[in-house]
Amino acid sequence: MRHLLALFALSLGSCVHAQSSGFKADLAGWELVTTIPGELAKICTVGADGVVAVTGQPVAFFATQESHANYRLQVEWRWPGKTGNGGILLHIVSGPKDRAWPECFQVQLKHQAAGDMIPMAGATFAEKFSTPAGAPTPFLGHAAPVSEKPAGEWNTAIVVCRGDTIEVTINGVVQNRVTGCSLQAGRVGFQLEGTPFELRNLSITPLD
Repeated sequence: MRHLLALFALSLGSCVHAQSSGFKADLAGWELVTTIPGELAKICTVGADGVVAVTGQPVAFFATQESHANYRLQVEWRWPGKTGNGGILLHIVSGPKDRAWPECFQVQLKHQAAGDMIPMAGATFAEKFSTPAGAPTPFLGHAAPVSEKPAGEWNTAIVVCRGDTIEVTINGVVQNRVTGCSLQAGRVGFQLEGTPFELRNLSITPLD
């Protein structure tokens, strides 16, 4: 627990106003948050082509050290082997409250569910959940038919966060939009849930 608190004691204050692009070879600006001791460099490997290979384990997440607000995030991901589960974490503001997960919003990247929106560890939005009352993991399902590509092919997620609104586009199809978000700024991260995946062409661009 001390390890987790120390990680979240790092700078969460001012939001970044300059564009952030890609992953540096040494993963500078990112950190692993886990209940099990581990090193980010052993979980994420940056290739010469800029592709980040992520082991998917342990159950944890890695996140920017800087906080972001009012931005457009674009990233490509794929499952190099079998499909699985993962997610983009937005507006991370606190340490894990729910198992390994922080208070934030998750853009689901789980196979056949990409674009679902999940408020995590106490975060809220205005829209009614797709899941029945009392569901273990309540979420708002994607609005359009599944727009993911088969395993091995690259997918593109574009997420626009403006004020209390988040809009999610998967491979050119608008899949979700939530309003009245209780969190409007915070760190950005990626969730590990057991399955290896790859990332490339990440950009976080401030909105005018």
